[in-house]
Amino acid sequence: MVVAIAGDVKAAQIMPLLEKYFGRLRMSSKPDETTTTEPPQNAERKVVLKEKSQPLYLEGYHRPDFMTKDDAVYDAITSLMSEGRTSRLYRALVRDKKIAAFSAGFTGLPGTKYPHLFAFYAVPLPGHTTQEVADGIHAEIERLKKEDITDDELKMIKTRTKATLIRGLGDNEGLATQLAIYQTRYGDWRELFRSVDRIDKVTKADIRRVADEIFQDTNRTVGVIETATGAEPGGKQESDQAPSQQPASDQAPSDQNVPRQGGAQ
Repeated sequence: MVVAIAGDVKAAQIMPLLEKYFGRLRMSSKPDETTTTEPPQNAERKVVLKEKSQPLYLEGYHRPDFMTKDDAVYDAITSLMSEGRTSRLYRALVRDKKIAAFSAGFTGLPGTKYPHLFAFYAVPLPGHTTQEVADGIHAEIERLKKEDITDDELKMIKTRTKATLIRGLGDNEGLATQLAIYQTRYGDWRELFRSVDRIDKVTKADIRRVADEIFQDTNRTVGVIETATGAEPGGKQESDQAPSQQPASDQAPSDQNVPRQGGAQ
């Protein structure tokens, strides 16, 4: 267990309270660290769910756990592809092609401790399909694999990472949370600040190399939700009679409940 306290306190005052409330907890043996290793994937896997809901496209690529030497490179790709209105996916699918209400990519699905997924997703606008947004995502991935990012993009990634770190430490809650996370993950809270150094060392060649290694069709698992007609959620038919067509809304789907960057730790 890791406990972090930040604020206008002194260790001499706070330690007795910690001992009082946490000292009563008994030490137990460490859990079995035996894990199951998934064999390499050698073909694309895809599942399509037809449901009476908003369509969604999601794909994930296997990547190593957070201790890999390239972890900072994955963070840099996330920043490039997904953060803000200047990100590649937003500009390509939302602003320029106008085929998606929202699109992003993120690492850490479903968590970072063990090997996990680097994911991309998009919410198609009415009148557009999940295949269209999939093609748009794949075009940006291929661009990432074949072309170096620009000097300005690399500079933006590194500047944004530093700014995000500073903002995250702007209050006591953020400071305590970040220190506790890095102490838990790495056994050393100082890794929080070393993470900026690791991002600073990322090169354009690193980004192309990692993108080419993992963003392969055979390493991809796809999940699609397609809007079903004439069926209740769960697949139950409403009636034997064909339903009437409903006009599509002109309003873009909200991305309020769509997963964003990051994942459960």
